[in-house]
Amino acid sequence: MGKEKNPRRVADNEAMAKLRMLRTSPQKLNLVAQMIRGKKVEKALTDLTFSNKRIAQDVKKCLQSAIANAENNHNLDVDELIVAEAYVGKNLIMKRGRPRARGRFGKIMKPFSELTIKVRQVEEQA
Repeated sequence: MGKEKNPRRVADNEAMAKLRMLRTSPQKLNLVAQMIRGKKVEKALTDLTFSNKRIAQDVKKCLQSAIANAENNHNLDVDELIVAEAYVGKNLIMKRGRPRARGRFGKIMKPFSELTIKVRQVEEQA
């Protein structure tokens, strides 16, 4: 008599994690997301650990969450996971300002962004 179960948003061999309200611009976040696209998860985690970008630690947390979702919720093998998709979206922009010369007002935009990471299980080829 209850409601029907929602269909999965990802395939059976995939898992997903989302991170919202990241205090960085989408352009800067996309540089880090590009770094891990298509790589095996161990290699991607290593790259994020030793990256000099400040936002790389938050991306690493999101990737670890996607791996944990794959392992615990979808029973996927962690050793066979790759980063299938990593994409960035815009979020709100805090608008701040600063007084400038001759009575003007200099706009300061403080953007937020969001990150979605999908990991996919692929079988190793001999």
